[in-house]
Amino acid sequence: MPTISQFFGIIIQMFWREHAAPHFHALYGEHEALIDIRTLEVIGGSLRNARST
Repeated sequence: MPTISQFFGIIIQMFWREHAAPHFHALYGEHEALIDIRTLEVIGGSLRNARST
């Protein structure tokens, strides 16, 4: 999966031929969320709140 951005320890990656609605993957440590490109709604997984540490 190609990385398209990295910031504050978050990695944004996207498959160009993947299933479902257009989305990207956001990874933070061992956590991963799938985010709809059109609405920015989390459609799968979750990310830990960085402020909770």
